[in-house]
Amino acid sequence: MIYNLIVMSKLKLSEEVLAPSCPVIMDESVLKKIGNTPLIPIQNLTRDFPDVEIYAKAEWRNAGGSVKSRPALQMIEDGEASGKLTKGKIILDSTSGNTGIAYALIGKIKGYRVKLVMPANVSKERKGLMADFYGAEIVTSSPFEGSDGAILLAREILERDPDAYFMPDQYNNDSNWRAHYLHTANEIWKQTDGRITHFCAGIGTGGTIMGNTRRLRELNPEIKCHPIEPAEELHGIEGLKHMASSIVPGIYKEEELDSKISVATEEAYDMVETLEKEEGILVGHSSAGAMVGALKLAAQIKKGVIVTVFPDSCDTNYINFGKFKEHSETHSTTKPDS
Repeated sequence: MIYNLIVMSKLKLSEEVLAPSCPVIMDESVLKKIGNTPLIPIQNLTRDFPDVEIYAKAEWRNAGGSVKSRPALQMIEDGEASGKLTKGKIILDSTSGNTGIAYALIGKIKGYRVKLVMPANVSKERKGLMADFYGAEIVTSSPFEGSDGAILLAREILERDPDAYFMPDQYNNDSNWRAHYLHTANEIWKQTDGRITHFCAGIGTGGTIMGNTRRLRELNPEIKCHPIEPAEELHGIEGLKHMASSIVPGIYKEEELDSKISVATEEAYDMVETLEKEEGILVGHSSAGAMVGALKLAAQIKKGVIVTVFPDSCDTNYINFGKFKEHSETHSTTKPDS
């Protein structure tokens, strides 16, 4: 038996499964909704690989709407435990969107001010608006410098007044990958009854691939773990890094991983539509890129059970709920999707 597995009917997932978990009413109980996300079977895109099973973790079901809620909570709570994060300090970090939403949500619940550095183009998009909705202060970096520009600006802000801030530094904080080591990997192992043979995930900070790899290989040293990255230096897959042309996160250790899988921007963009048509799953480009990577891996192996991670849902799903929809309509310069 596979636990917490979502079974699809006629290519359509339930609205409950598709909807990101982005709470409006917030108390400590919300934090218990981080983790234990469903595992979705990919049924139709695997028709050319009869002896390969592919599953995806539906990480938009975390409170905060993405996989980033896991490391954000771990980093904040480890900061509290160490005494580095105390009341009165401001949580500061760079983000391309999802981690910022998680920081803002968790900070609001725990009573911390949050300052986020985002590329200017992201701050105007729905992820930036969501962080604003949860009360975070947004500082914008150059849209042309991407996530690396946000990293450098966040470091400058910290250097100006180091005593005022707690900077989790998601790219270099071991608590990032430990969130997946302690929780995500164990969920996957249980949900597949220990049958998983291959794991693959996109590289952003490196936390997802490193934490899952380390724990899954403790459970079974034969499991193969493959990082997925954009094929191009100048790519359009939000949240992922092309390592050869980027600031390499300190927590990312490529030598511990199996072969890298490259995904072109166009492949990821096309897969967004394909997943909706073939599987009834609505996701953004990073999740679609993970799907492309999993299918490329399936083509390389004769038999196995592949698990990948869908980091978040699509913007249409985020925008169309309650109070946030109202907030977006009054703060965005573009009309939200209907």
